Amino acid sequence: MKTESCREWRESLGAYVLGQLAEAERAGFEAHLEGCSECRAELAELDSVARAMPLADPERFAAPAQPPPGLGDRVASTIARERRAARRGRRLRLGLALSGATAAAAAAVLAIFVLAGGSPSSGPEQRVTFASLPPGMEIAATLEPRAYGTEVHMYVDGVRSGTLCRVILRGLHGARLPAGTFRYRYGESEAVLSSALDLSRTRAIVVHVGRRAFVARL
Repeated sequence: MKTESCREWRESLGAYVLGQLAEAERAGFEAHLEGCSECRAELAELDSVARAMPLADPERFAAPAQPPPGLGDRVASTIARERRAARRGRRLRLGLALSGATAAAAAAVLAIFVLAGGSPSSGPEQRVTFASLPPGMEIAATLEPRAYGTEVHMYVDGVRSGTLCRVILRGLHGARLPAGTFRYRYGESEAVLSSALDLSRTRAIVVHVGRRAFVARL
């Protein structure tokens, strides 16, 4: 069974065979190949295809097959269902983790809440978009008030799979409370996090994507 690291390197197989992999990534990929027989076997198969590509005659290609009507809608519906199921699973895991927290951990959260000047909010959710992003990158967030503070639904796309993302909420008087971290995975663009800072007192959200930081004001 392939490891998570192996799955990430598989995304680079095609670029490596065609000689399009950056030098830094090429060195790391070749180091991975030395210890992974499965990737070496898959690379050998792709290499034979790449050598045959220059021999193909484009004029003899058949017309591309057309997908059946409604296929795109069915695929989109399936993806949407899987994302909803994944979000429900993450919320369930979060609920189980919170139910097993000790009294000391609960007291620590309460202390942070008081220091931030928070109080339970029942206001509407707020949707935030980030501007001035690098080409191809997308970041957005939905903040929802909760009794403990704020639930943060983060949407990140257009970055390298495995990139560490760290989210912080800024409040009044310079208060900075973390909402958590997650690693972006290809095909999993949304993460559900939480912060003890009350939404009514939140003034900005900061997202660290790798070594870059992006700020959106509420």
